[in-house]
Amino acid sequence: MIRTVETKPYDDQKPGTSGLRKKVPVFQQPNYAENFIQSVFDSLEGFEGKELVIGGDGRYFNREVIQIAIAMAAANGFGSVIVGRGGILSTPAASHIIRKYKAFGGIILSASHNPGGPHEDFGIKYNIGNGGPAPEKITDAIFARTKAISSYKIADIPQIDIDRIGEFDAGGMKVKIIDPVTDYAELMESLFDFDAIRANFKYGFRMAFDAMHAVTGPYAREILELRLGAPKGTARNFKPLPDFGGHHPDPNLVHAKHLYDEMMGPDAPDFGAASDGDGDRNLIIGKGIFVTPSDSLAILAANAHLAPGYKDGLKGIARSMPTSGAADRVAEKMGVGMYETPTGWKFFGNLLDAGMATICGEESAGTGSDHVREKDGLWAVLLWLNILALRGESAKQIVEKHWAEYGRNYYSRHDYEEVETERANALIDGLRGKLASLPGTSIGDLKIVAADDFQYDDPVDGSVSKHQGIRVMFEGGSRVVFRLSGTGTSGATLRVYIERYEPKDGRLDLETQAALADLIAAAETLAGIKKHTGRDKPTVIT
Repeated sequence: MIRTVETKPYDDQKPGTSGLRKKVPVFQQPNYAENFIQSVFDSLEGFEGKELVIGGDGRYFNREVIQIAIAMAAANGFGSVIVGRGGILSTPAASHIIRKYKAFGGIILSASHNPGGPHEDFGIKYNIGNGGPAPEKITDAIFARTKAISSYKIADIPQIDIDRIGEFDAGGMKVKIIDPVTDYAELMESLFDFDAIRANFKYGFRMAFDAMHAVTGPYAREILELRLGAPKGTARNFKPLPDFGGHHPDPNLVHAKHLYDEMMGPDAPDFGAASDGDGDRNLIIGKGIFVTPSDSLAILAANAHLAPGYKDGLKGIARSMPTSGAADRVAEKMGVGMYETPTGWKFFGNLLDAGMATICGEESAGTGSDHVREKDGLWAVLLWLNILALRGESAKQIVEKHWAEYGRNYYSRHDYEEVETERANALIDGLRGKLASLPGTSIGDLKIVAADDFQYDDPVDGSVSKHQGIRVMFEGGSRVVFRLSGTGTSGATLRVYIERYEPKDGRLDLETQAALADLIAAAETLAGIKKHTGRDKPTVIT
C-alpha cells in the first residue's frame, strides 16, 4: 500500500557542494528526511521502473534513513534498488555501482569527513546516472521543491534485512542487497599492478593505513591485506562505527596526528595513509614527509603511466581553483589540458565525461580519475603504492625529485570553523568591494598583480558559476584565496589558502609556514580576519 503523507516545508534544506548536511536531531524532525528525499524524486524525470543505488558511510542514523529511502523509492515508481550490505557503500564505490549497473542514480547518506553520532552530523546527497554528484541545475531544483512541498509518498512495507545478501520484494519493487566491497575491489585490480605491489609487500615494504573506523575499512582490509598480502594489521580501525569511535574522521594533520607522529618517528613504516568518513578523501605521509594534497595530485599525474590503467597517458588534468598550481606545470610538460574549476567534485564530471581530463584533484585531500565520478581515497593510496613499487624509491625521494624537476609550491590552508555566518559574509563582502582597487598596490614587498572573484565558464556545457572564491595574485606566482565552505553544518567555515611558488633552482627545503609568513600576514591585512571572526588563529592548519 502506498500512502500519501501531508507535510509542511522546512526552510533550511538547501544542498551544499555535497548535498544536504545537518545535525542528526535536525534530520530526526518529523518528515525532515522524507521531505528532502521526496523533493529529490520530484526534481527528476524518467525514472519509472529504473534502478536506484542507496548506501552510506555507516554513521549514526544511516540505517533508519535507508529504510525510509527504500520505502519512498518503491512508492515513487522505481523498479529496483541496490543497497550495500549493512547500508555500507563508500562514496566512490557507490559511484562505481551506479556506473557499472547503469542505474538511474543514487542516494548517498553521508556527511563525509564530519563527525558522527546522535548529536553530530548526517547528510543526504543525490548522484546522477554518470555516478557523479548532481549538478547545480538539479540541486537548485531540489531546493526550490523543498520550499513548496506539501506531501510525500511512502510504501507500507516491512523493514528490509539489509544485513543479508540477496533479493527481496518491497511492494513490487526489487531490493538487491550486495557485497559493498567486491565490485570496487575488482575495479581497483583492473587499474593497478597488483603483482608489483604484492611483491613489494612480500619483500618487506611496511605500511600503515588508518580507516578511522569509517567506511573505507572493509575495502582497505580486503584489498591491502587479503588481495595484496600486506601483513595483518596494516589496515587499522577497519570496522565502521556509527560514531567513528568518537573521533573526527577527517584525514588531516590534526585529526590523524597519531599517524603523522608515527611516520616521523625512528621506526616509521615506509608509507602511511588514511581516508575519511565516506572514503573519498586521503592522507598521504611518507617516512619523514607529509605530502600535501596539491603535491600528491601533481606527483600522481606525473607518474600515473606506471599503472596499467593509465599506461597510455592522460587526456588532461583538472584541479579546483584553491588547489595549488603544482599540477599545472605537470600538464604543461605533458602537453595536455589543464582545467581550473570551482570547489566541488561535480564540476569535474563534465570534463571527465567529455574525455578532456583523466585525473582530478582538490586541496581538501580529494583525488580521483575517470574510473568513477567521485574523488576516491583508496584509489589514490593504491596509485601511490603502484608508483612506489615500480620506482623502487621512498615517498620522500619521489617528492624531492619532483620538486627538483618542477619547482615547489609551498602551500597551506587555514580554516576558521563555525564562524558566525553574518561575520563571515561581511568579511567576503568587504574583500569583494575592494577587488578593483587592489592590482598595482603592494603589501610589504608583495606586489599585487591581479585580484578577482573567481568565475567558472564550463567548457563543455557553457554553464557559468559565479562567486566561487576571492583570489589575490602576487608577482612571482604567489597568491592568497578566500572562500566560505559549504561542507559544514554549523555557522560558516572561512578557508584561507596561501601559496608561494619557488622555482626548481630556489629554496626547496624551507618549513612551510615560515615560507608563507609574509603571505599569511598579507591575508590578515587584506581581509581583517581577526576583526571579522574574533579569532587569533585558525582552528585547523593543513
